[in-house]
Amino acid sequence: MSRIGRMPIAIPAGVTVEIAENNKVTVKGPKGTLERVLPSELEIKTEDGHVVVTRPNDLKRMKSLHGLTRTLIHNMVVGVTEGYEKKLEINGVGYRAAKAGKKLTLSLGYSHPVEMEDPEGIETVLEGQNIIIVKGIDKEKVGQFAANIRDKRRPEPYKGKGIKYADETIRRKVGKTGKK
Repeated sequence: MSRIGRMPIAIPAGVTVEIAENNKVTVKGPKGTLERVLPSELEIKTEDGHVVVTRPNDLKRMKSLHGLTRTLIHNMVVGVTEGYEKKLEINGVGYRAAKAGKKLTLSLGYSHPVEMEDPEGIETVLEGQNIIIVKGIDKEKVGQFAANIRDKRRPEPYKGKGIKYADETIRRKVGKTGKK
């Protein structure tokens, strides 16, 4: 049995979970509403304040979908109660970020500023000029937008310049040495 798939998901106070036909799960909470269509082969039920996911048989596909489905529902519940955030740091001389309305402007050493629009349901907050916090209720969208920002100038291994996640460590390399 899938260890993760078997675990029931507790529904906190103020959160409603509705399961429509074709396993369309809608989670409403204090921070907003998320909905997702999950694989229809699995059975999703709500029992006395918990969501339980069960699989019909032990085929390889069912086993792999079991834990995934439970985790996706759990991420939705956590998203509407606490929300998700990713922290990015900009390192480098002259590298900085600015925010105007929903537009994030990054100066990353290119000949032009890089402008990015906040997608729907995602909010970016600046701390100073070199820390960007991406917030939202959908874990997948938050992670994807943070990755898109990081892709504009990935950290390089010699000086560590670029945009990195706050919890990321960059493997540094030793530069060239002169002739002797």
